[in-house]
Amino acid sequence: MEGFLPQPGLLFTLATYILMVAVLVVVHEGGHYLAGRFFGVRIDAFAFGFGRELAGFNDRRGVRWKLNLIPLGGYVKFTGDMNAASQPDPEVAALPAAERADLFLFKPLWQRAIIVAAGPLINFAFAILILAGVYMALGHPSTPPVVSAVMADGPAAAAGLKAGDRITAIDDTDVSRFEDISGAVMLNAGAPMEVAFERAGLARTVTIVPDIVETRDRFGGVARHGRLGIARSGEQVVEQVGPVRALAYGVSDTWGITLSIGRTLRQIVMGERSLDELGGPIKTGQVTGQQASLGVLSFIVFMAFFSINLGFINLIPIPMLDGGHLLLYAVEAIRRQPIGAKVQEWAYMSGFAAIISLMAVLTWNDLSSVGIWSQVASWLS
Repeated sequence: MEGFLPQPGLLFTLATYILMVAVLVVVHEGGHYLAGRFFGVRIDAFAFGFGRELAGFNDRRGVRWKLNLIPLGGYVKFTGDMNAASQPDPEVAALPAAERADLFLFKPLWQRAIIVAAGPLINFAFAILILAGVYMALGHPSTPPVVSAVMADGPAAAAGLKAGDRITAIDDTDVSRFEDISGAVMLNAGAPMEVAFERAGLARTVTIVPDIVETRDRFGGVARHGRLGIARSGEQVVEQVGPVRALAYGVSDTWGITLSIGRTLRQIVMGERSLDELGGPIKTGQVTGQQASLGVLSFIVFMAFFSINLGFINLIPIPMLDGGHLLLYAVEAIRRQPIGAKVQEWAYMSGFAAIISLMAVLTWNDLSSVGIWSQVASWLS
């Protein structure tokens, strides 16, 4: 591990991970809570964590604010929900109409959809505000998308790129800075890329198939990504921006990160990338500690990135997740009548099984990535 930064301690990693989760849970569930309050929904509880309650209090509206034993999530429980997954309690159907008016289950479909979507959407908004704040404080960095050097045996050289070429687009997506090139190529899984560039005032286009290489980060972690074999030209320029420009950059970067997450998941589903490249809770905790050890700014920026991930994942149409609820609402809107209780129960059970299975696989991968299984094998040998 010579040349790599030391790994942060276990207690530091746990503390920073729990802090990040706590902030993002409050943000995410706060979206559901505020939207529910806006539409006059009665709320039983706002909880951080799962399992047994450790501490809590009731506010003047009767909402129970509580801290639970397992600090790995949270929930808002609307009155009439059977559990934290917002499955409707069949008994509420027997209540008089006057008592059902402020229950989530009996709100108009469009209001329920907004309340459910508010959680993931506020995660995106939170990330935008973080990035905008960073750009306002430190400026927005960019490097001209001009090639300064080309590796002799790299894919860019084989395609005919030369030093001095200015790249203008990749796969029909405009490029305005070298960072755009890096972002597109890093996520490539070896698929051909259409690269548009200018040379001596003339526009040209070539097809390049990036190499897939393995690199190590500052902590020794291994990552696989695409590489064209070019170097950037010129010094990085830091643009001082005001609130409007910073917010625009925050929106643009959040959208770009969201697309990158979607592309990575598609590649994994299509078999272009290994499932091993996905991190579970252990890997996420490890990276959180690493970023926090680099300073407060790195930790805050990573929190923005993770908030985008949280928002994206919750929009995946799997029952138990917000996206699953929205999918069921879409079916309800098409059918023009509520989905049967048995069908909903089956959907939630299937979603729960899918999530637990995925978490088990990711945790297994995490344990492998941190060397647990190799240590066990050495102990047994």
